Formats: sequence, C-alpha cells, structure tokens
Amino acid sequence: MSEPETFVFQAEINQLMSLIVNTFYTNKEIFLRELISNSSDAIDKIRHISLTDKSALETGSDLFIELIPNKANKTLSIRDSGIGMTKTDLINNLGTIARSGTKNFMQAVADGADISMIGQFGVGFYSSYLVADKVTVISKNNDDEQYIWESEAGGHFTVTRDTVNESLGRGTKIILHMKDDQTDFLEDRTLKDLVKKHSQFIQYPIKLYTTKEEEVTDEEEKKVKEVKEEKKKKVKPRLKMLRTKKQKNQPPPRRKRKSKNMIGKNSINKNLFGSEALQMLQKKNTQHSTNHSQLIGKSILLSNIFQLKVN
Repeated sequence: MSEPETFVFQAEINQLMSLIVNTFYTNKEIFLRELISNSSDAIDKIRHISLTDKSALETGSDLFIELIPNKANKTLSIRDSGIGMTKTDLINNLGTIARSGTKNFMQAVADGADISMIGQFGVGFYSSYLVADKVTVISKNNDDEQYIWESEAGGHFTVTRDTVNESLGRGTKIILHMKDDQTDFLEDRTLKDLVKKHSQFIQYPIKLYTTKEEEVTDEEEKKVKEVKEEKKKKVKPRLKMLRTKKQKNQPPPRRKRKSKNMIGKNSINKNLFGSEALQMLQKKNTQHSTNHSQLIGKSILLSNIFQLKVN
C-alpha cells in the first residue's frame, strides 16, 4: 500500500463528530438508514449519468446495495455500486469542506432537535460514529483510481491509494469497526428488521450476506469415512505395459476374453444374457445407490445471500 496522506477535519465537521461521539443517544439504529440512503443517492447519480453516457455502466451494470456483517472482526460493511468518489471527493466531502447543513444541524441539536434528523441536513454519514470507533471508506470512481479514507474521529483522517483490496469496479464500501457494546447490529435479524423499518422505499435491491455453519454428528462423519474407505478398496490398480522400440512399431497383442461362466460353446448366450446376468446387474446397481445415499450429511460451510424484499 502507498503512503497515507493525513488531513485535518474542518473545524465545524470536527465539532459535529465530537457531538455525535460524546452525546448519549439511545436511538443509534438511525445510522443504517442514513448510510443506505446515501448509497441509494450514489446509485441514482450513476444511473442518471448513464442515460446520456452508456459507457458509465461498463464498470458494472448491476445496481445494488449490500450489507456484510462480520462477527469475527466486529465489522459491518455497506457496499453500493453507485457513482463512487475520487480522491478529491473523499477529501472534500468527508472532511475538509463543511456543508451548509453542518452548522445548522448543530444549532438545531443545541435547540433541542433530535439527532435522528441528521439526514435532513446532509451530514448523515457522520452518524456512523454512533456505533463505530473507526470508519473505513473504500471508493472507486470511473474517473480515478481506488482510494481508502479512514478516521477514528480524533480530529484527522487519512487518504491512501488502495493497492491491497479487491477492486470494487465502481462504487463505495463503508466498513464500520463496531464498538464493543454495539455488536447487536451484526445480527441478521436486527439488520433485516432495520431495513424493513427504515428503508422500505429504497428502489434498489438490498442484499444481506449471512454465514451459516452446519455440524454433523460423529456417527454421520463415521459413515462418510466408511464410504471413502470402501471406494478405495474397489479401485483396482492399472498396470502400464512397458514396450521396447521394436515392440512399439508393432500393434499390441489382442487380449483373449475369458468367461468364468463358459462351460461350452452352446452355453455362451445363456450365461451372458440369461436371468443370472440380469440379477447380477441389479445387485450391482443396488450397491451403487446404497453408497450414494451414504454421502448425504457432510459438514458444509454455507454462504447464502438473502435479498430483502421491501413491500
């Protein structure tokens, strides 16, 4: 990764972040509504550009929003395939140029307004710090390379050219490093309920990634091992015949087929096509089907994608 550049937050933005981080506010769930709303706006922008410039969607025609919780790392990622941000956009929009609503929002809160109104002032992104200690933003715009914006709300932020993460193609991925007491927002049920509650009018598909691990009993594992051992025993080793140069120029000798059941010339048809051969085939097919059924019940790590339907 290239060397990060450090920037200082604009004074009003720094005050806003300090207000959000230090204010005791119980309705912290609004952060998800604001971030999903921002993602929807970003998709709107690229869609409108594509109406006059078809090449705008060559970096990804699917328009979507994804929620990716990771309990092991205590992170929640919100990804969209919107317009994305250039390096300049990340610096200006997320740190150094205060929007007109920044000061107005802080004044409204001072006058007794609810923090849940933050989105109406155009500064909903900073609600991330209601639930996260650190926020990482990875973004890719069609007109620039992929960059990483990162801050722990300590008065400064860094911007780095991204050379380590997988390319987004186009769009933005916000990674929230959750506070220890906010990990409930990593639960599937919590996220589904919040999307249905706050984001029912979003016109783009919202996908929730979940990971499920299935366990099998010792008895099932034992059966699987037995099937594998049985298969190994049935495999006959094949011998490769080594031939000299002289032999190579000659066609290989034909093998004579022998029939164990052959008693005489007149009994060939009876033994090969009679009822005994049919019974042998049926018995062989039964063995194959039995072995196949034993393979059911392996321990599999499944990764499912649920698209939340908003009605």
